[in-house]
Amino acid sequence: MASNSPRRSSRFGRTASSSGDPLQNGGRAPAVPMVAFARRTRSGRYVSYSHEDLDSEIGSGEFSQEYLNYHVQIPATPDNQPMEVMMDPSISAKVEEQYVSNSLFTGGFNSVTRAHLMDKVIESEANHPQMAGAKGSSCAVHGCDSKVMSDERGVDILPCECDFKICAECFNDAVKIGGGVCPGCKEPYKATDLEEVLNNAGAGRPMGLLPPPPGASRMERRLSIMKSQKMNRSQTGDWDHNKWLFETKGTYGYGNAIWPQENGGDDEVDGNRQPSELNSKPWRPLTRKLKIRAAILSPYRLLVVVRLVALGLFLAWRVKHKNQDAIWLWGMSVVCEIWFAISWLLDQLPKLNPINRATDLAVLKEKFETPTPNNPTGKSDLPGLDVFVSTADPEKEPPLVTANTILSILAADYPVEKLSCYVSDDGGALLTFEAMAEAASFADLWVPFCRKHDIEPRNPESYFNLKRDPYKNKVRSDFVKDRRRVKREYDEFKVRINGLPDSIRRRSDAYHAREEIKAMKRQREAAGEDVVESVKIPKATWMADGTHWPGTWINPSSEHTRGDHAGVIQVMLKPPSDEPLLGSSNEDRPIDFTDIDIRLPLLVYVSREKRPGYDHNKKAGAMNALVRASAVMSNGPFILNLDCDHYVYNSQALREGMCFMMDRGGDRICYVQFPQRFEGIDPSDRYANHNTVFFDGNMRALDGLQGPVYVGTGCLFRRIALYGFDPPRSKERHAGCCSCCFPKKKHKSKTAATSEETRALRMGDSDEEDMNLSTFPKKFGNSNILIDSIPVAEYQGRPLADHPAVKNGRPPGALTIPRDLLDASTVAEAISVISCWYEDKTEWGQRVGWIYGSVTEDVVTGYRMHNRGWKSVYCVTKRDAFRGTAPINLTDRLHQVLRWATGSVEIFFSRNNALLASTRMKLLQRIAYLNVGIYPFTSIFLIVYCFLPALSLFSGQFIVQTLNVTFLTYLLLITLTLMMLAVLEIKWSGINLEEWWRNEQFWLIGGTSAHLAAVLQGLLKVIAGIEISFTLTSKSAGDDVDDEYADLYIVKWSSLMIPPITIMMVNLIAIAVGFSRTIYSVVPQWSKLLGGVFFSFWVLAHLYPFAKGLMGRRGRTPTIVFVWSGLIAITISLLWVAINPPSANSQIGGSFTFP
Repeated sequence: MASNSPRRSSRFGRTASSSGDPLQNGGRAPAVPMVAFARRTRSGRYVSYSHEDLDSEIGSGEFSQEYLNYHVQIPATPDNQPMEVMMDPSISAKVEEQYVSNSLFTGGFNSVTRAHLMDKVIESEANHPQMAGAKGSSCAVHGCDSKVMSDERGVDILPCECDFKICAECFNDAVKIGGGVCPGCKEPYKATDLEEVLNNAGAGRPMGLLPPPPGASRMERRLSIMKSQKMNRSQTGDWDHNKWLFETKGTYGYGNAIWPQENGGDDEVDGNRQPSELNSKPWRPLTRKLKIRAAILSPYRLLVVVRLVALGLFLAWRVKHKNQDAIWLWGMSVVCEIWFAISWLLDQLPKLNPINRATDLAVLKEKFETPTPNNPTGKSDLPGLDVFVSTADPEKEPPLVTANTILSILAADYPVEKLSCYVSDDGGALLTFEAMAEAASFADLWVPFCRKHDIEPRNPESYFNLKRDPYKNKVRSDFVKDRRRVKREYDEFKVRINGLPDSIRRRSDAYHAREEIKAMKRQREAAGEDVVESVKIPKATWMADGTHWPGTWINPSSEHTRGDHAGVIQVMLKPPSDEPLLGSSNEDRPIDFTDIDIRLPLLVYVSREKRPGYDHNKKAGAMNALVRASAVMSNGPFILNLDCDHYVYNSQALREGMCFMMDRGGDRICYVQFPQRFEGIDPSDRYANHNTVFFDGNMRALDGLQGPVYVGTGCLFRRIALYGFDPPRSKERHAGCCSCCFPKKKHKSKTAATSEETRALRMGDSDEEDMNLSTFPKKFGNSNILIDSIPVAEYQGRPLADHPAVKNGRPPGALTIPRDLLDASTVAEAISVISCWYEDKTEWGQRVGWIYGSVTEDVVTGYRMHNRGWKSVYCVTKRDAFRGTAPINLTDRLHQVLRWATGSVEIFFSRNNALLASTRMKLLQRIAYLNVGIYPFTSIFLIVYCFLPALSLFSGQFIVQTLNVTFLTYLLLITLTLMMLAVLEIKWSGINLEEWWRNEQFWLIGGTSAHLAAVLQGLLKVIAGIEISFTLTSKSAGDDVDDEYADLYIVKWSSLMIPPITIMMVNLIAIAVGFSRTIYSVVPQWSKLLGGVFFSFWVLAHLYPFAKGLMGRRGRTPTIVFVWSGLIAITISLLWVAINPPSANSQIGGSFTFP
């Protein structure tokens, strides 16, 4: 009966169970009195039962023999009052949070949400007090296996001098029922109040923090933050911070910036005047814009105009001067050249205004983390930040890589109490779950070590593999010893992670054998002397505490497959305390962390529910599930999403991104995109994996418009922008072509009448339209907690109103209050919002969150935000913010490009086409998005143009009648301007010439392979509804496993390779035919030969990396490559002979005859 989920019975008036009805816990109303059935095991735990479980098991042999009774939880009555009335609410909340953080929550569609109390999460011991299943003493009361009370350091709190170990529940029972006598020594307790016991142990609430209002719900406490901040408005309707701050006379205190003189207020500030101290204080921005030097940008723009004019004149000349000898060759070349000119223009126009940006972290620290009259303690006033890490398959995405990413996030330089990390395991694998638990355990040592010695990067795998001297700039004498100890612990950590698959398999086999023996024994006892058939039970996957894993099993079974399993949430690291927790020189710890903050950020494992018949929308659906779960649990106003292989390389990166969000005007920024940087790329970057032309060129240029596109990872979002709201102060940028005839009706402004909590939120067609809160359930679902969190996230994400120019700001010190403690109902609500049915009949994926319907959901999501008028920012840090991995194998790279191009084609044929964009999007930004959807179609013309040199050599003709001076002049001018533009682009973007050339080469490789396949796939899907996938058909592995770049030489055959291989072979054959014809002809036509050979070599030079990749390490190429290429080349040659057969007296080679 291990499939039933054990749950610790709560005595504090709360329950972790919720029915499938999503409205049950929506309003956080007190639970309706009910009878909850549970059974008690010999260890003292209570196993919850539904009525169906009771009906099926009461009277059964197993139930009657192994479990002698069952426990009934009686609802509260006047004679049976829960202990919560005797306890301070904050104390009971802390006790309940301990249970919540040690429980695995499961549930979903039409099922009960269960909280499974975990004795242990991993095989090894967990020592950090924040971690689930942390090592702690067990209660000594007979029949109870709960953990004893402990402080924030994990030290046991023992209320009696005899050191009898007792948990909080048993202590309350001893006080209420046992007369306040210790069960151990039978002496009366000196302190019978639990709050007094905790305060005596130093674990109580810090002095000076007022308790929360009695009876107030979590969201009421959050909303009270905004309601308590009285916002005054100026005559323009904008918030006047100075008036609000200095309008008080006579009485001053904390919260005011100026203290009065003691002489009765002669020097007080008049209500209509601002103090001279504020007027003289200069405004210090958090960011600044660095424009490109005019000496580079002006010639760059001039050359764009010159080349545009030259292209126009060249195309006009080409159209007028036809090649009458080969009109078909001339026609194809002209059409291709016109398309290339349009494509170049779409790519070039958005690059006319590139900019750079810089941040000032010193100003950020001064404004948000320095003691001020509004924040006398100097606690961090920065907003909360939720980091999302997504993974789906532990076989393709190694758990060790994901664990290193999580460790780099937990060690990031951001206020610990404001940082939360959510890991989305879309595969629901126990391997990922236990790997994350191991990472949380190792973080107890790694994170304080990074803080103590200022380690960079804070990914242990990357740090210990650094090529540079690790002791540079290290001055602490114990660094060498500490580093050696951490390195040893990390090596053991890697071994444990690598051994998890075998460990889980062996454990599951052992438990399965035990269950089979038990089942066989019960069957024999029931059958007596009759013949007993072999018992077959599903082979489950077992967790470390000896219970079934609720997610995907190694051997798939009903409700335990990748597409059919319950939702799972486990708080791996519970929320840290509000005050710093400094380490000490403890002998139990391998490293001395004296005066080092040892707290860890909140870490939550999430696996959304999946059921057959539901479209789960792949990564976009998983990200939306994280958005909802995080809104319920932590509700950080900002969200950073990272792929599992992209780790934090710069621990200050989060602060640099926050500089843009918290600066003046930052409330109109929807996201801050960081460039993608990659490790493990071959030194020559054969296939342009670094993609620096895009990340350092195109993205910088878009930053000068409305902002860069969203590229899927390394992006800091404003939560409100993800919710689909319009930016504050949004206005239509253009009146439209019909505004003169049909002027838009002006709505009366209602801004002044709108409440402060909802003033900046808009979800309408006009800026004047107020937000209708009653429509939120239709947009966001029926979770009241989620809906209540929306205005809170908007308010907390506002910039700091420390200057009159800051509009829509919040007062300083508003975010220094402690975070709410987790309770069971909160996590149960999070389970509800990640269920598979929650998005039904809502706008999730349509307008809210990540947008569905495209392979490249990232580009579409960013496009929707820009289309509503939001701006984005590109943040290039001096030290790379994040680093990840990229495929260096040719076939893997082509398939990656195929996926991107397929998404672009889908965008072009959808309502997300930039041609349908709103007038809030800038013209050049619209052109940039239009180019995103159009660029794959260039492959059609590129394929034709790559075959034109071969056709020219086969036919003896050329695209022009003769190579005259005019044609060569235009060709030279266009080529020179292109080269000069490349040089200037290299100057302002910071890339080098080799990277630019690699990008040009792979543009042709991808254009003749993956882009063409994407166009065909998109057209078939739109026209006929047929979906085609290009998969690997054969694979050969490399021999040298120790080579870092071994994947570079692996040849994997794919159908995507056929077009470029054919192009190469046809051009090589054409060059041979052209030379033979010219050399042995009676009247050699060298001009036509040179033209064809020049363009053939241009094609072959671009395809050189592709040809080099086919050769592998030792020239080993699959036979199928030559077979297909030879067949296609022969077919094309025979078709050409059939189209243009030679005359009767003509001979190949002129007068030369073979003997």
